[in-house]
Formats: sequence, structure tokens, C-alpha cells
Amino acid sequence: MGTKVAPRSSGFTLVELVMVIILIGVLSALGVGLFAGRSAFSPLLATQQLSSATLLAQQAALAGNTSDTLTIRQTSDELLFSAASSQFSLQRSGATMAYSVGGDPFTNVPSGGVTIGFDDLGRVASPTPRVSIDFRITGDSTFNLCLSALGAVFEGTCP
Repeated sequence: MGTKVAPRSSGFTLVELVMVIILIGVLSALGVGLFAGRSAFSPLLATQQLSSATLLAQQAALAGNTSDTLTIRQTSDELLFSAASSQFSLQRSGATMAYSVGGDPFTNVPSGGVTIGFDDLGRVASPTPRVSIDFRITGDSTFNLCLSALGAVFEGTCP
């Protein structure tokens, strides 16, 4: 006498497939809802863009190149960072960038831009030599950045 083995079915049942499709639909709807209300502007990204552009201008200054400046411009919808023939852009999404040199009152970055030069040691050379520059980004919240006199970019106000 032998034992009979029931035939083994492979694949998924219709109920399992429908449940997976419903689960994917719910998760995607939640995911879209999480990102739809957020603005595209990120203060962290602004810090990284400023740091990258500063580093490029400092490297050019250290190498003795004439493109040893960083220019920050503010258009109607973007912040533009230009340094050493490279340009970085960031959607503003209603945010505004202002700057203060050496503790002076804050001034909005004009559409023509503000230019920061670096000396052959990578320190701030202009608009005022060896003076720190504060940046304030306002929008949904206020975010402060410092470009120290030595050329370092960090979050917060300059000491």
C-alpha cells in the first residue's frame, strides 16, 4: 500500500495578490501625502551648497587662480552660488537669504549678487578682509549660517 501525496500547487492565490495590490496602493498614497505638503527648500541643502561653492573658490585662491571669488545671487525663484566656473542652484520656495558683514545689519542678497573673495591662504578677503559673514535664511523658519573669517562654513551665527 502506498500513500497518495496531494498535488502541490504553486503560485499565489487571488486573495493574496489582491491584498498586496491594496497594501501597495495604501502605502503609495501615504507616501505622496507626506511629501506633497513640504516645500522644496532645505536649509541643510543651502548649507551644503554654500560650503561647496566656498570650497571651490578657496581652492582656486590657494592655487593662485583668478577665479577666487564666490558670488551668491537671489532670483525670484532660486538661490545661485557661483564659484570657479561652477554654478549651483537651489529652489527658494519663498525663502529669502540675507547677509551681514562683521555684525552690520542684515541686507537681503540682491539679484545682482554679493561677491566674496578669498586670499591665497583661503581666508575671506572681500568685501572686508578677514571679517566673518553671517547669512540668514528666512522662510517657513529662520536658519543662520556663518562664513568665518578663516573660510569655514557652519550652522549658527558667527562669534
